[in-house]
Amino acid sequence: MTKKITKDTTLENILELAGADAVLAKYKVPCLTCPMAQYEMQSLTIGDVCKMYGLELAKLLVELNKLAK
Repeated sequence: MTKKITKDTTLENILELAGADAVLAKYKVPCLTCPMAQYEMQSLTIGDVCKMYGLELAKLLVELNKLAK
């Protein structure tokens, strides 16, 4: 059984998916290279990141959930 990725899923959990880093990079998620984010990965959600940086959450979730299947 796969787990659905939602706006409340943490970056730590998302990055456990094979290929997730490439999808996040495609959407220019800055947290992947931010040194401070490395300490916050377990509490930082994809919804929070998209809100902070004005990224398209809905499209990003569609792509991430394709990986989760």
